[in-house]
Amino acid sequence: MNPPQTQTIELTRATPHPEQALWDEAGIAALFAMPFNDLLFQAQQVHREHFDANRVQLSTLLSVKTGGCSEDCGYCPQSARYHTGVENQGLMAAEEVIETARLARENGASRFCMGGAWRGPKQRDLDELKKMIAGVKALGLETCGTFGMLKDGMAEQLKGAGLDYYNHNLDTAPDKYGDIVSTRDYDDRLDTLGKVRRAGLSVCSGGIVGMGETREQRAGLLAQLANLDPQPESVPINNLVPVPGTPLADAEPLDWTEFVRTIAVARIVLPRSFVRLSAGRREMPEAMQALCFMAGANSIFYGDKLLTTGNPDVEGDRRLFAKLDLLPL
Repeated sequence: MNPPQTQTIELTRATPHPEQALWDEAGIAALFAMPFNDLLFQAQQVHREHFDANRVQLSTLLSVKTGGCSEDCGYCPQSARYHTGVENQGLMAAEEVIETARLARENGASRFCMGGAWRGPKQRDLDELKKMIAGVKALGLETCGTFGMLKDGMAEQLKGAGLDYYNHNLDTAPDKYGDIVSTRDYDDRLDTLGKVRRAGLSVCSGGIVGMGETREQRAGLLAQLANLDPQPESVPINNLVPVPGTPLADAEPLDWTEFVRTIAVARIVLPRSFVRLSAGRREMPEAMQALCFMAGANSIFYGDKLLTTGNPDVEGDRRLFAKLDLLPL
């Protein structure tokens, strides 16, 4: 008796250029609907076409300016509008950031990400950020920054200081975005990503799942990311960490299988991107993380803290990597 054939979905697409396919939401929704094992198998095939399936890129993220943000993002404990217990901290000194980056490098990180809780930085902030970036770059690390919306010319200044990546997440699908944030709109997000691309920076952009969105809206988020031209080099997929005091504190947790499906679909429609297992990883059992790596996740935040929510500790990650025979990239 012959074994049953694995189901492979052929999607409606138009090819704008040889390196990138255009994905529609209906096609991505069809991927989500595949049998779980077939979806993981297809994602694993795509992953192996473009990456070493046993290597994972390690990034460390440091909050260089914490709290007091004027935005009203419903998931974020750093908003000044919510009472979450996060203490406001001004911009760190460049020397302290560089020393933290040195320790991250010694622990195996290859990329160091700096995050600032702003709607957007002012020029005086940028002057200090440029010192941080230059110092971290001098350590031989890749540099990434996430500082909110950028004004004209700012991306070029960051690039000149040695920034490699700029992170600016789309968060969710366009038709869900207004339920999550009201102080900016989707076009503001896309405008900053455009500035980043024009400056010659690599793009890190992803989203958050588990915010009460439908599966179709998760497909809509991935369609937005997959149809950016070119696609983002890094795509963080965050599982909401509900924080008391935020509007999403009581959000219904996303079933773990749906999160793994999201990773797998992201891998298929973003074949050359690093898909990063990001916020919420501390709450994930080892077996769930293993399935995410099998589904195509090949980047993690590595270290003790992810902005203002916890992250698995370094030793725990080393033990997990040893069990799974994974190596740092």
